[in-house]
Amino acid sequence: MDANISQKQIGQRLTALRKMKGFSQKDLAKNIGISRPSLAQIELGNRNIDVLELHKLSLVLNFSLDEFLSENFVEKLSENRLREKEETTPVENIRISVPELQTDKFKNVLLYILEYCAGKPNVGETVLNKLLYFCDFNYYEIYEEHLTGATYKKLPYGPVPQNLDQIIHQMIDSEQLKRVKTEYHGFTQIRYLPLEKANLTKLSAAEKTVIDDVILQMGDWNANKISEYSHGDKPWRATDDGEHIDYNLAFYRRPPYSVRVYPEDED
Repeated sequence: MDANISQKQIGQRLTALRKMKGFSQKDLAKNIGISRPSLAQIELGNRNIDVLELHKLSLVLNFSLDEFLSENFVEKLSENRLREKEETTPVENIRISVPELQTDKFKNVLLYILEYCAGKPNVGETVLNKLLYFCDFNYYEIYEEHLTGATYKKLPYGPVPQNLDQIIHQMIDSEQLKRVKTEYHGFTQIRYLPLEKANLTKLSAAEKTVIDDVILQMGDWNANKISEYSHGDKPWRATDDGEHIDYNLAFYRRPPYSVRVYPEDED
């Protein structure tokens, strides 16, 4: 391989090619005979790739190794992408992994969680934020699809969904929620009470199962316990303070955080 091409650049180039060709990480990993976590590590530049693996990738993704390892690969990829779009590739067929908030889905997930947890004295804003986070990231790890599409930021007390205040205000104005202040072990906490039930037609059986599992595991935890637990999760640990947390980091999880068992590479 070209000594001028770093491991991180190789990962970035493979990610761009995979998305351009419309492959999920799961499908591409299966095609070349490695596990999805291994492919995720390669794409993030944290795992070296051998010549045989790169050759298999070139066959599946249909790219020239010479071009892939050249310095002007980015320019060539842009030209190829434009040409493919013009010829045959509809934009909607390109798989996009960037989360996009589904406000209605987020509201129903929030209402669903509150139906089971709002009456618990431990579930204030801090706990609620973490329950939402684990629902979203656990679902993404299992299905490689976004549950609510919410974006989470790394803050000192753990991951926090962005636009939450705006959504909460909308739900209060539409009388779906009520905000209350309570005392819990000598501290004032903000809590939310649901004024209506979640629309279960908006949630699939798989989505409800993931949410139920999170509630069962963490619904009785206090703010300190769930915050401390969230700080051990790989997506949170691998993100810089104040930055958005990449959903793909869920594929680096190991027990007790991982909610899916991955096969190890044969080699």
